[in-house]
Amino acid sequence: MTVDAVIVGSGPGGSTAADVLTAAGWSVVIVEKGRNHLLDPDDLTRPAADFSNDELKFRARHFLGPDPLVEPRTFRRSEADGDRTVVGEVNSVPSTVGGGGTHADGKVPRFRPDDFRLLDLLGPQPGAEVADWPVGYDELEPYYTEAEWSVGVAGAAGANPFAGPRSAPYPMPPGPPMYGATLSAAAAERLGYHPYPAPTAANSVPYDGRPACNNCGFCSFFGCPIHAKGDPVALLRRALGSGRAELWPESFVSRIRVSGRRATGVDVVGPDGTTRSVGARHVIVAAGAVETPRLLLLSDLDHPLLGRYLMCHFQTLAAGSLPVRTYAERGRAVTHVHDDMIVGDAAARTAAAGAGLPWLRGGMVEHAGAALPVLEAQHYPWGPAHPRLMADSPIRARLWAFIMQGEDLPYAHNRVDLDPSVRDARGFPVARVTYRPGPHELVASEHYGPRLAAILTEMGAEWTSVSTSPGRGNASSPAAVPESRHNMGTVRMGTDPATSVADPTGHLHGVDNVVVADSSVFVTSAGYGPTLTLVALAARAAHLLAGTGPPDPAPARVSPAPG
Repeated sequence: MTVDAVIVGSGPGGSTAADVLTAAGWSVVIVEKGRNHLLDPDDLTRPAADFSNDELKFRARHFLGPDPLVEPRTFRRSEADGDRTVVGEVNSVPSTVGGGGTHADGKVPRFRPDDFRLLDLLGPQPGAEVADWPVGYDELEPYYTEAEWSVGVAGAAGANPFAGPRSAPYPMPPGPPMYGATLSAAAAERLGYHPYPAPTAANSVPYDGRPACNNCGFCSFFGCPIHAKGDPVALLRRALGSGRAELWPESFVSRIRVSGRRATGVDVVGPDGTTRSVGARHVIVAAGAVETPRLLLLSDLDHPLLGRYLMCHFQTLAAGSLPVRTYAERGRAVTHVHDDMIVGDAAARTAAAGAGLPWLRGGMVEHAGAALPVLEAQHYPWGPAHPRLMADSPIRARLWAFIMQGEDLPYAHNRVDLDPSVRDARGFPVARVTYRPGPHELVASEHYGPRLAAILTEMGAEWTSVSTSPGRGNASSPAAVPESRHNMGTVRMGTDPATSVADPTGHLHGVDNVVVADSSVFVTSAGYGPTLTLVALAARAAHLLAGTGPPDPAPARVSPAPG
């Protein structure tokens, strides 16, 4: 069997590539190592009916995968720790049809123009390998617009005073704000910040044949039972509905086959353990910034920088208990954010100088609620006080939080490679993550954490606390592992093969027809979630392959409502 393109991974990047290429008439096979819980293969307009509002199923039983007993990863903070300090769950995103888009809470901000030019605008940072992207905001903007209309994004153009220019409005208005977010946005404004409705890939109105979000509260880490979250279900429905794409779930790509400067196809381990080969004119790798370098290393496609510059976002979390209930267990997980701590101010410049650093960058701040009831119950002491604490609910119904997605800088010591002795259930070496934050991340967190707590105090919080992820425990503690799920940067793109693994279009240097279409190619992490940017990059890469361009205006490939 030979097709125009084999796509490894069905998450946002792979689904985008499939959507663009099938629209251009290409034949595509999408290979996904996880199970299909997303789509009913007999009727693509319907959910597969596997998702539910079940905390244990999604948060404790690895329903979306990967099961860390079957597909572990390993972790260490540095080479000085030995081969590894943790074996098991290491900052994994779902291994399932739809990938990380199935469990995400749906925030899909664009990067700002400055995010692509850190070295030019701010200069170097000691110990980090800061570089400018080989593609800028202006070139990516039409693909951002295409992504917003293809996925379905609810937002308010002009609401964020720091945003880059736009060529089109959002396809949907913002959904209703969470009650707690109305309190936190008002308090933030009183302190001089600029909160705005978070751009969200959750329908605020019926769109693309899918219903509006019903605000059930089970967004973050859960699959949407009604397909109100558009990324990546909208993309997969169109690609598979074209008749030019096949989806192979529960199938693991173990190797990209290469002859000279060209890939000839891939080897696929099926659900029965049998390996077969698929020929392809092009191989598109969209397995995520941990599994993508793992596959390239398993395929002997080595490069001195492959796996280097892993970025995860150094999160700073400020939480406080309010005298009123926030009702955070209902509504989308995040309805408001602010960008002030990315942009910076005189106080940030002073903090940087005091720490001997040239500059600081924080990250987008999410105005967020707290745990759902089962997770909350696990945090209270058992005994007679437990039912009283559950009823009063100081860390759910009355807790409010801010989460800053602090910009991780690219450090060569933060990397993904193959563990020398730990293997998955199929017998293949697993990915090993080596990661520790640098001085910039720690100083930025120490500077901005108290400022987040001050907003909670302005809201009337009875107490506040500030923590980080990863935490500062010992290297063998799970707290040492980043929890952001925003993995980026391990197949850095650039124009020079000596300083980058892929070229500006995502093609691997030295292999003419292998394209990386996920966040692995990011040069820097910005302080924003990576999803919309990786979708825009994947759309650009696929359009360049097919010789097409983004629709103008972008709403072209939105599917009509069924019936």
